[in-house]
Amino acid sequence: MRSVLAQAGEAPAPRRRPNGKVLRFNPQRADARGWRLVELVAAARGLNATALMGPDRGKADIALARQLAMYLMHTHYSRIYSEVGRFFGRDRTTVSHACGLIEEMREEVVFDASVAQLEAELSGEAMAEREASHAAR
Repeated sequence: MRSVLAQAGEAPAPRRRPNGKVLRFNPQRADARGWRLVELVAAARGLNATALMGPDRGKADIALARQLAMYLMHTHYSRIYSEVGRFFGRDRTTVSHACGLIEEMREEVVFDASVAQLEAELSGEAMAEREASHAAR
């Protein structure tokens, strides 16, 4: 049953090693770009990156930072809701809600400026990655 839910957009189902220990999804290893986005958003909001990845909603500031990270992963990295949801251990409908909420909040000038700053930093990092890969060729 759990593996069916994992395919529907939730966090991957835990697998067991031969010794019986559960293997857990580690977003830091599985998706370095996604983890870097989480670290960037957490630093901008004055939070710990692991707090954004927690299984519960958390305090309002943590929930908003997570929603912002979901929004940026969807809009800036062009990832579909189910993929973003899987990364954060949430359902795709939660990601949809987060994106709608952040879009509404962007109508506030101060909030929009802070999101634009994060987008600029992500664009700068992407440019640096491309330049590094071209230099390595």
